[in-house]
Amino acid sequence: MTTLITRPRFTGRQRMILLTLLASGFMLSADFAILNVALPEVGAGVGMAVTALPWIAAAFALPAAGFALTFGRMADLFGRRRLFILGMVLLTGASLLGGFATTPEVLLLARTLQGFATAFSIPTGLSLLTTTFAEGPLRDRALGLNGALLSGGFTIGALLGGTLVELLSWRAAFFINVPVALAVIVLTVALIPESRLPERPRLDVPGAVTVSAGLLALIYAIIEWNLIAAVIGIALLVLFWLIELRSPAPLAPVHILRRPSVKWGNYAGLLIFGMETGMIFLMTLYLQNVLGFSAFVTGLVFGIPGLAAVFAGVTAGRFIGRFGSRRVLVVGLTVQALATLPLAFLGSDPIALAILIAALFVGFFAHVSAIVAFTVTATSGLPNEEQGLASGLTSMTQQVALTVGIPILSAIAATQAIQTAGISLALIVNVTVTLVSVVFIWFGLRPRRGTAEEGVALPTSVEANAVEVVRDQ
Repeated sequence: MTTLITRPRFTGRQRMILLTLLASGFMLSADFAILNVALPEVGAGVGMAVTALPWIAAAFALPAAGFALTFGRMADLFGRRRLFILGMVLLTGASLLGGFATTPEVLLLARTLQGFATAFSIPTGLSLLTTTFAEGPLRDRALGLNGALLSGGFTIGALLGGTLVELLSWRAAFFINVPVALAVIVLTVALIPESRLPERPRLDVPGAVTVSAGLLALIYAIIEWNLIAAVIGIALLVLFWLIELRSPAPLAPVHILRRPSVKWGNYAGLLIFGMETGMIFLMTLYLQNVLGFSAFVTGLVFGIPGLAAVFAGVTAGRFIGRFGSRRVLVVGLTVQALATLPLAFLGSDPIALAILIAALFVGFFAHVSAIVAFTVTATSGLPNEEQGLASGLTSMTQQVALTVGIPILSAIAATQAIQTAGISLALIVNVTVTLVSVVFIWFGLRPRRGTAEEGVALPTSVEANAVEVVRDQ
């Protein structure tokens, strides 16, 4: 008797659903990167002062981070497809508004609405993906492809953003979203069924208000280094926790928040995104202010190693299937930190560029592998009716980390009078915090007695995984 083991395959319908969901994530990540590159042109186009340019990013980041958890949970209660489509419709309208903006006020309103659209679309799209593909090899592959396309969006946006703005206009950075979003809406309606709950849903309004307001205040406090806002944010989040302990229908049930996979997985996500985003910003300053490269060359320096990130997304699912999400997460985060370490000691010699590119290749591969493992870890072991909550938590973690990573590391760098010394100090703190945290994450995610390690493929029935084909000869 011989046993033939075949990899699980997507059905035709699953491929179309996956393509639709990946297209939306790719569009959002590419748009984010394009607008970052185009910030000076966008600001000049509406007469915005240079000192106000950071608010173009902050107007997007605050609602994207502050409302991801609430909207992710609402998707569980009121329908994932419904909220996903609502996010795409809002994105279409906000992109049109931004493309036609002629004043700073209209532009900031458009960016704020795009942030709300992202808070709708990212967690609902991810929960649609995790509920379409059962936990196991197929979901791991789907999440790996999702990571590859997100990385591809950032890479292509960074590479083509300047070219697109130069050949057409900064307005193209907004208008390019419209046809893609409309196509995603049509395909979603045609392919993806609506989720249903057996009981009439109830929304924990006090919990939603306190967690969203608390996150907004805390993120604003970090961006602006405002102590009063920080105190208000912490107080509101403590109040949110107390509300969840007593609510008959909590927005985020405490037993889920206490799960090691949710707690430590999302902590790892904060490090993955926050530390890498801060490193990229500091290296952008290094390339332009120390080595004297243009913005276009800087985009190439980051864009070319970005190909390693795309490859990592394609292969990460296989690594997780073989070694488990815990090992891939810890190894990926460790390598991300170690690849950052040599960047803390770069000088002005031309050989520094070769070291930087090599380190980025290794670091970006590890970074995306860790992202996929983080997503698998933080969404595993939960029933479908709570996938919106889990996806909302991971989306919130990602957006918060992307928002606060730069101001935190920049503040550390600013403690030194010489820019290169400040960059070096901030990167050493980056590496130290990450490596120390890796130890806690490893032990925090250790398998409990009587349980299997999350993310490891275990023997299951043929019907459950559709993996094994047994032939008797």
